[in-house]
Amino acid sequence: MEIIELPIEFEFNGQTNWIYPSLIVLNDELTLVDTGYTNFLLLIENEILKNGYEMKKLKNVIITHYDDDHISSLYDFKEKFPWVNIIASEIESKYISGEVKSERLVQAEKMLANMPDEKKEFGEWFVQQLRNLKHVPVDEKVHDGDRILSKKCKVIATPGHTSGHISLYFPGVKSVITGDASVKEKQELVIANPHFCLDIDKAEQSLTKIKELEADTYYSYHGGKFVL
Repeated sequence: MEIIELPIEFEFNGQTNWIYPSLIVLNDELTLVDTGYTNFLLLIENEILKNGYEMKKLKNVIITHYDDDHISSLYDFKEKFPWVNIIASEIESKYISGEVKSERLVQAEKMLANMPDEKKEFGEWFVQQLRNLKHVPVDEKVHDGDRILSKKCKVIATPGHTSGHISLYFPGVKSVITGDASVKEKQELVIANPHFCLDIDKAEQSLTKIKELEADTYYSYHGGKFVL
């Protein structure tokens, strides 16, 4: 098996930004981890094609957690590739499917109510982004310790950033896909966006948890690949 980093470049607020979804190649099948912002399907698809793979081999999409930069193009992927199996934690699944109002939207609405006037325009935009997300049913709901992808991948519950956040551990290649449980900054792993963490103490515990795994390569969604 192989894990491939998919660097996606985009403009936001007049600045160049990057996200790093991951592509897992196993048994001639593809699994995409997280789907980027709205209208990112073609950006991600082109990066997969550049690596020499065909989209007809895409079998799964795994969502680490419900945040707009991770799930906004999920609906588009399901529309274009209806056979894909969508995997997420049971906790996050209820937000992804629209069964329950998402924690992130609840948090954003509370923050907006207390924002200074000079920040309200962005706050209102962010809340609207979350409200506009299209919901998608989750096909496979996973829990901490579950083995998926032919048992090559162990699901690791990493709450804190959101309550149902998961990371993916691959013991065979000593690698972890961390989602937002970590970010690479100045050649070390730290908590991603602590200001937006729903529970900073749990986020610290989750970061420690993935650092203690027998791994030497970490694929963070922000900051990219980190090798010990």
